[in-house]
Amino acid sequence: MSSPFSAVKPSLKLADQVASALEAEIRAGRIQAGDKLPTEAVLAQQFEVSRTVVREAISRLKSLGLVDSRQGSGVYVQAPGIEPLQFDLAHAASREAVMQIVEVRRALESEVAELAAQRRTLEDVAAIRTAMQRIGEAVKAGGDGAEEDVEFHRAIARAAGNPFLISTLDYLARFLSGATRVTRANEARRSDFAQAVNQEHERIVAAIEAGDPAGARQAATEHMRNALTRIAQADPTFWEQHGARLAQSLLHAPVH
Repeated sequence: MSSPFSAVKPSLKLADQVASALEAEIRAGRIQAGDKLPTEAVLAQQFEVSRTVVREAISRLKSLGLVDSRQGSGVYVQAPGIEPLQFDLAHAASREAVMQIVEVRRALESEVAELAAQRRTLEDVAAIRTAMQRIGEAVKAGGDGAEEDVEFHRAIARAAGNPFLISTLDYLARFLSGATRVTRANEARRSDFAQAVNQEHERIVAAIEAGDPAGARQAATEHMRNALTRIAQADPTFWEQHGARLAQSLLHAPVH
């Protein structure tokens, strides 16, 4: 390694900062595959952190496949693969981010609905309708129906029969669920919003049930487009009082 690292800032999680600094050096090629990392003691001294922090940072690098421990020898760098998809979590808890996540949903849900209309079985349609019914039941029981809403769209994804789409939705579940919680909280404030959502869901299901791929894609696209419009039309006090707090779930919800 050409030069020692600098001390990290105490305002952010120390292990994340150490891991990020080391990862940047590896991906930039300044620390190359086959190189041995300095010892825990040396890294702790350079970053001005504890050895526990260094161990946690190394563990993160191992999970990314960037380093490997050799018993009795040390930690060695491995050739980096494709950089994994990551999100700026601080940005994720904002009104703008919620709208951007709904835009991602629009792209995904439109394709999923079209495929579901092509491939659905009678069992798939029954599962989708049951999931839609549970949204209403959750709302009547005093809930927001957010988790049920996510499961409704996941039932459609299962009908699409593409495991990669399901895996993508599962990976994004932390963000999709948080954004859905915000949109549904906003929609619950106005009866016309809530009624529109129910009607949009029904149009999606009807098109899937009818085996109408183009209609299902259009209905899903319009549903997401309307969700964006409803967020834009939200009373400013909604975001100040509720939306920002609910969006914090994007930072703390578990990744599935």
